[in-house]
Amino acid sequence: MNAITIGTLARSAGVGVETVRYYQRRGLLPESTGRKGAFRIYGEAELARLRFIRRAQTLGFSLDEIADLLALDHESDRENARALARSKIASVEERIRQLEDVRRALQELVDCCEHTASPAPCPILRALGGEPGQSESNSKPASTRSATAKQSACPAPVG
Repeated sequence: MNAITIGTLARSAGVGVETVRYYQRRGLLPESTGRKGAFRIYGEAELARLRFIRRAQTLGFSLDEIADLLALDHESDRENARALARSKIASVEERIRQLEDVRRALQELVDCCEHTASPAPCPILRALGGEPGQSESNSKPASTRSATAKQSACPAPVG
């Protein structure tokens, strides 16, 4: 592939033309300096850089972080690249912890709903609505409450 248009460049990287232009405005991708008639042309270097940006986004890097990665020298900046990757790992692990908390809260609500006899209000909808009137036993972990206690008072795990 020698000289390609912005449309071909975008399709080759799996993005839209406006995405390419946005990356150019952000300074992540250089503007084309070459022309073929009225069309700006791009080459392998721009395609490789665009694919780099897309792969980094897939790994969760923000565009600002990607700019930092792109500024690194491939030969001499391994330590800086590792530091950026480790920082991303730490933020991913924090997000995983948050998602596990959300899963746990939702599971408690589902369990409570399954063990609450009708015609009581739905514990899930009550918790999401933030309705007051939760009993003191709601502050105890679900594992320490009996099935009878679950029927009368379930946790309100929604923060």
